[in-house]
Amino acid sequence: MNEDKASRYNRLKRRAAVASLALTGAFLAGLLATGASGRLRDATGGLGLYVVVLVLAHEALTLPLAFYSGWLLERRYGLSAIPISSWLRDHAKALGVGLVFSLLGAFVLYASEWLLGRLWWAGVAAVFSLVAITITHLAPVLLLPLFYEFKPLDRPGLTARLLELSRAQGIKTLGVFEWGLGEKTTKANAALVGLGATRRIILADTLLANYSDDEIEVILAHEVGHHVHRDLWMAIAFESALAFAGAFVADWVFRAIGPRLQIRGVIDPAGLPLLLLGAGAVSLALVPLANALSRHAERRADRFALALTNRPDAFISAMRRLGAQNLAEEHPSRLIRALFYTHPPIPERVAAARAFSGG
Repeated sequence: MNEDKASRYNRLKRRAAVASLALTGAFLAGLLATGASGRLRDATGGLGLYVVVLVLAHEALTLPLAFYSGWLLERRYGLSAIPISSWLRDHAKALGVGLVFSLLGAFVLYASEWLLGRLWWAGVAAVFSLVAITITHLAPVLLLPLFYEFKPLDRPGLTARLLELSRAQGIKTLGVFEWGLGEKTTKANAALVGLGATRRIILADTLLANYSDDEIEVILAHEVGHHVHRDLWMAIAFESALAFAGAFVADWVFRAIGPRLQIRGVIDPAGLPLLLLGAGAVSLALVPLANALSRHAERRADRFALALTNRPDAFISAMRRLGAQNLAEEHPSRLIRALFYTHPPIPERVAAARAFSGG
């Protein structure tokens, strides 16, 4: 196979992601099939410790793949020079955050069953929706600073230009911040993150160092388009609907299979792997739809940015440079796009910008 560097990189990343997903499924199914989940419940003696052991066992199983995908491949393809100690520190932080959310999720599950009985799944999904909104709101001030350094952008002209662009569209922001992405990766990025009082513009130092102000403005205009079109709220609504569907199916699977596995009911910790498999199957089945909706939103944000700035040349040059810098795959197959792509491929976005300018 005669692959270019970007295609090889993305193919290997996808393989690692699929392998990790398959390993997770096999791990959960194995706990149920062998009765290990019941023995773990008896050994731990309670929900909290069961969840901690489950999360840590899964982490130990999938850590080699995470290391391969998140550190080794990034270094091999020149996208990162982060020392392994820093990667492990960030990975430990992510594990800690994930463990906290896992414990909270388990608590919500059992509280919902106690309060709502057979409708526990509706309570879990409702709380998930509220948590999704809360995380979107608080991520810029609580989660992102755990992993990256942020400071006010020290470029007054560009700051004023970007703030005016967003405010002219009715999008109020706290300010413009330089995002210390370069200490971890050579990739470039920008975002308009948060909701309401926490909304802010963040620009990676790798973007600021290599892109013109016109290119940065059109990239930010794309992000503004997402907020104007309420794409964040649409994504939260979709995830909420997915949560309700996943919880409902998990409940159905649990009641159909749980008794055969000698699981004592929804409040039995040994049933957690079965609930996770049921909900996960729904999420996996709807990945193509989620990706299609995301690509639609990205195309619309591109059109918004082009119309707002009337800078198709800057848009085209920015897309090409981002594609090259981030090793974006240019010509993925339709199947790969459906299963893995939340954004249209770079050539498609460039062609749309050329059509906009009449070129």
